[in-house]
Parts: sequence; structure tokens; C-alpha cells
Amino acid sequence: MDTRWLYVGLIGLVVAERLLELVVTERNARRLRARGGFEVGRSHFGPMALLHTGLLVAAPLEVFWLQRPFVPWFGGTMLALVVGTMALRYWAISSLGDRWTTRVFVVPEESPSVGGPYRWMRHPNYLAVIVEVAALPLVHSAWITALVFSVANAFVLRVRIRVEEEALAAHSDYTEKLGDRRRLIPS
Repeated sequence: MDTRWLYVGLIGLVVAERLLELVVTERNARRLRARGGFEVGRSHFGPMALLHTGLLVAAPLEVFWLQRPFVPWFGGTMLALVVGTMALRYWAISSLGDRWTTRVFVVPEESPSVGGPYRWMRHPNYLAVIVEVAALPLVHSAWITALVFSVANAFVLRVRIRVEEEALAAHSDYTEKLGDRRRLIPS
């Protein structure tokens, strides 16, 4: 069996999951706007979306064009990390409820979520993204994609986290509620 096609199937599942996230985002954005919420930091969303789309295209292309092998012990470990990132992502999403979107929304005076993984860190979803961007290409040894997109993701997330934290600090009790937690490492 050609494992490359199984890998394409995995990428397809991730694409389907991302499309579902966009549907949830639109629904939740309407709800947030109805409560007086507004979006901030729109300028970084396009590059972030392009980065994530590019990752899902580049990884299988590298696997096919450069004949990257599937190394069972390594690919299995990376797949377990991808599954773990999905679990962390959905835990964060369920903890935020209708406040979760792929964009940065602020509802003035609404306290941030401090339950679920937010008990231990400020940005569990971004931790999941960081690990996934590295691990998903490595499931089938696409190390160039993992390296290039991890570096690009670091730059995009640096902007994203700054924008989000500044907006939440300016319009809610974010600093009081979550300021004692680390951003990406559980404490």
C-alpha cells in the first residue's frame, strides 16, 4: 500500500475540519456582534489563512515530489501529536463556547474564559497550532515543510498573540484573570 495516499487522506480530514471551523467562526461571529463584540487585527488574518492553506498544500507536495518516506515509528509519533493537538484544540474551543472564532473578537466588559485548559495557560489553541504545524508534515517526513511553516507560523503567531492580548486587556479584565498564566507553556 502506498502510504502517500493515506497521508493525502489525513490532509483531507484536516481540510474538512478547517472548513467546519470556518462555519463555526461565522456563526459565533454573528453572536459576538449581537452582544456588542467587534473584530480587531484583521490585517494579520489573511497571512495567517494563507500560511495554513499553504501548509496543507505543501506537505503532500513535498511527500510526492521529494519521495519522502513514511517511517512508522516516527510517523506514528507525529500522528499521535497531531491527534493530541486536535484534542487540545477542541478542549479550548469547547471551553470558549460561542466566543471561539478563527478571528480575534472582543466583547467589551466580558470576562475571558478561565476554565478548561485556560486554567493553566493563556493560549492553549495556539500551542496546539504550533505543535500541529510541525507534526502534521512530519507524519510522512516532509521536514522542509515542517521547518519553513513552523518559522513562518512563529512570526504570524507573534503578531496574533500581541494583537489579541492588547485588545482583551483594553476591553476586559483579561490581565487580572489570566495575567498570571504563561502564554503557551502550562504552569
